[in-house]
Amino acid sequence: MTQLPSRVHILEEGPREGFQIEKGPISTARKIELIDALSHTGLTHIQIVSFVDPRRVPGMADAEEVVRGIAPAPGVTYTGLWLNERGFERAIATGVLDIRGTIVVGASDAFLKRNQNRDMAEQIASQRTLVQRYRELGYPVTRGGVMAAFGCNYEGDVAVSRVVSLVGEILAIANENEIKLEYVSLADTMAWATPLSIKRVVGALQDAYPDLPLSLHLHDTRGLGIANAYAGLEMGVARYDAAVAGLGGCPFAGHAGAAGNVCTEDLVFMCEEMGVDTGIDLEALIACAKLAEDIVGHPLPGAVMRGGALSKLRAAAASGRR
Repeated sequence: MTQLPSRVHILEEGPREGFQIEKGPISTARKIELIDALSHTGLTHIQIVSFVDPRRVPGMADAEEVVRGIAPAPGVTYTGLWLNERGFERAIATGVLDIRGTIVVGASDAFLKRNQNRDMAEQIASQRTLVQRYRELGYPVTRGGVMAAFGCNYEGDVAVSRVVSLVGEILAIANENEIKLEYVSLADTMAWATPLSIKRVVGALQDAYPDLPLSLHLHDTRGLGIANAYAGLEMGVARYDAAVAGLGGCPFAGHAGAAGNVCTEDLVFMCEEMGVDTGIDLEALIACAKLAEDIVGHPLPGAVMRGGALSKLRAAAASGRR
C-alpha cells in the first residue's frame, strides 16, 4: 500500500454530469443557482456544462446560457466538456470558461461508437487533430483520459494491459507535440470497477509510468463508488472527480436508473475522517447537496447529506462531558 496523500483535489462535476441525464426539464436559473452555491464551498474546480448535440443530450441545450449566467467566484476554475472540435469552438465562444485540452481515448470500441460515433482509430486521429487545434490557438493540453477503463456494458471486462497500452497512446500524442501532461484520468464510465480492479489498474500504470499522476472518475451504480475511492487513496491517488449528492450518469452507458458519480460530500467526509485534507467546507457542501435534490425534484443517493457530518456531534459530546 502506498502512503495516503496528505491532500486531494476534487473536480466537482455535478452540474454537468447531473443535468445531462435528468429526465425532467431543469430551468437554466436553477442550474446557475447550484453552480453559484458550489462556488462558495471551497471547491476550486467545477465542470458546469457539456457542449454536445442537444438532440442527443437535451439537458445541455442551454449550455451557453448557463455559462453566461454564473457569478464566477475568485479562486474557482470553471470548465466545460466537449467531445469534438465543434464543441470546443462553442466552449471558446463563451469567453468565460477556462479552456484546457484533454487527450481522450476509450477502452471499449462499442462504447466509443455509442458515445462519439467513432472507432478507436478515428478517435486517435481526432485527438491528434484537436491537439493541433489547441496548440494553434494557444490553449494548453493538461491531461489525458481513458473512458471505460475498468469494463464495459457492451464489451465486458477490459484487460489491464489494454489500459496500459492506451495510456501509452495518450503519452505518445503528448510527446509528439512536446506536451507534458499534468495527469491521466481513468474513468469507470459504466461502474465495473471494484477496489481490487482499481488497485490492479492503478498499480500497473504506476509500474509502467511511475512519474505519471493519475485521477479517478468513479460511478456508484453498484454501490462501490466510495469503496473504489478508498482503494484509490490507498494507492496514493490524489485526484478525484465527484458529483454533489451523487448526481449524474452517462446517457450512453446502457444503465436504467443508475446512480451517478461518487458523491462529493461523502468523499470529502471520508477523506477528512482519514486525515486527508480537501480544503472543502463540508457543511456548505451538504447544503448544496440538499439544494441539488430540491432542484431535480427526487431523492439523490448521497448519504452524508442525510446522516450529517460528525463535527457537531463531537462538539456536543465534548460539551456534555464538561
